[in-house]
Amino acid sequence: MEPQSMARRARARLRDDALDVAEEMVVGRGFAAFSMRDLATRVGVSRQTLYSEFGDRRGVASALVLRSTRRFLDEIEAALAGEEDLHAAWVAAVRGALSTVAENPLVKALLTGDGAPELFSTDSEPIVAAARDRAAAYLLRRWPDLDPDDVTLAAETATRLTISHIVLPLHPADRVAEQIATVCSFAARAR
Repeated sequence: MEPQSMARRARARLRDDALDVAEEMVVGRGFAAFSMRDLATRVGVSRQTLYSEFGDRRGVASALVLRSTRRFLDEIEAALAGEEDLHAAWVAAVRGALSTVAENPLVKALLTGDGAPELFSTDSEPIVAAARDRAAAYLLRRWPDLDPDDVTLAAETATRLTISHIVLPLHPADRVAEQIATVCSFAARAR
């Protein structure tokens, strides 16, 4: 095994471990109470090691946002991929998104801005755009006969309606998933 490869794996492991601990700290105490010193102590490395990896606490926050967004989008795509029918794919994606948000306060804060406004200096627009684009791209690969503009509109609609439900839940998640899927399936096949 190459020494450089081992070093890369060790660095990736350190980064993942540090982000796991940082997420736990931010969710538990908020970003205002988060410090590089506490993170270094809990991870078992020097502060300089963390500064070299992330830059500063904002760098840790950015890395948390990127990792959480990637994982969230991976879960949505996996839900879409698990279904053969377009309507069922939308239901699974919305249900999966709602489930993830219910289980992960960091993802909820990313999408709604609630709970950690000091951590996130931007709004959820980049996440909405990424979710829209990734869902639309997957659906068009899976069902290439669909109109790209309609699929993109449906994906954005699904994303925005799902976030709306996260902010103000009026119905059970299964009902919301079915409702959003109905609207999006129709929009994607409208022409």
